[in-house]
Amino acid sequence: MNLRPIRNEADYREAIEESERLWDARPGTPERDRLEVLAMLVDVYEREKFPIGPPDPIEAIKFRMEQAGLTRNDLLPIFGSSGRVSEVLTGKRALTMR
Repeated sequence: MNLRPIRNEADYREAIEESERLWDARPGTPERDRLEVLAMLVDVYEREKFPIGPPDPIEAIKFRMEQAGLTRNDLLPIFGSSGRVSEVLTGKRALTMR
């Protein structure tokens, strides 16, 4: 594969396959340099083709709670009351920076 911008799905698949072939290349070798350039090209293509928007703030809070094993009671010092925690997490109350 010649190094060039990735413009379509076929180019993308070819770059991924070449990257997988070069995955174990030792640092400081031409193969590793090629792998690094391919990774940059793939990254640019994926950012343009498959953009990921910011997460919903409430879903981000719930996800972090799950990761850390937190309960709604753990949010009381932040929100002040269990009613407010419930309202925010169910979307009945807007989340504010304050």
